[in-house]
Amino acid sequence: MSKVIVITGGSSGIGRSAAGTLAAQGHTIAVVGRNAERTRSVAADIGGEAFLADYDRLDDVRALADALLNRYDRIDVLANNAGGLVKKRALTVDGHERTIQSNHLAPFLLTTLLLPRLRENATVSPVRVISTASSANTLGKIRLDDLDLRNRRWLGGWPAYGAAKLANILFIKELARQTAGSAISAYAFHPGFVSTSFGADTLPLKISNGLLGGRLGLTPEAGAAPLVHLASADRVDAPSGTFFDQLKPNGHTARQANDADFAAKFWAVSAREVAA
Repeated sequence: MSKVIVITGGSSGIGRSAAGTLAAQGHTIAVVGRNAERTRSVAADIGGEAFLADYDRLDDVRALADALLNRYDRIDVLANNAGGLVKKRALTVDGHERTIQSNHLAPFLLTTLLLPRLRENATVSPVRVISTASSANTLGKIRLDDLDLRNRRWLGGWPAYGAAKLANILFIKELARQTAGSAISAYAFHPGFVSTSFGADTLPLKISNGLLGGRLGLTPEAGAAPLVHLASADRVDAPSGTFFDQLKPNGHTARQANDADFAAKFWAVSAREVAA
């Protein structure tokens, strides 16, 4: 059955690879990206449709949600794949640290704005929400009174990135709890260490790539495999809320990821932070 699949961060890396593979399977793909030229080019290449949004601007996310709702009566899969590591601490126009906004608050806002439609769609056919997380979540710690890491050392952005990837997993687990009993399922996954532009200007990756002659990591196609599987498989043999390490369920997570009470509180704080 052909699905309508929304892929954020779809103009490069594993998002681009997954978009192409899923389109080739016959699915309708909404390619969401920040760079207009690249996003439109990818959409044209795969026969999809381009949607533009800068996740450093929550108003862009609100406009994106409106555009998707106006364009599609049905959304079968929402793949929250956009995000990345920010080397230097900076704030968005909304006043949030860029890493937590682009990786968590923006996709949180998009998902919650689309959720009424997703619930409606799920009364007819199954719906999936997928988040691209990372094993780097084990480096993260979330403080509800300091989401923007204003009172912690920056260290090249890695603690913020780890916290943001932990946020992805907490979000998926709480979404799974809130949608239990419906035909909505939610999953997060670690794509493996993929050889893309991600974090390429950070010192650890510069050193690693130098030592290995630039051959560090999986191909984007290999990294996209879990996203393709979770988006297209008729059945996922793991409960909603599962975090996959590539294609293996129950990947390693930080202790906070398994605290259901904390996940519920984190959802509430996130909702407050993105309120218009």
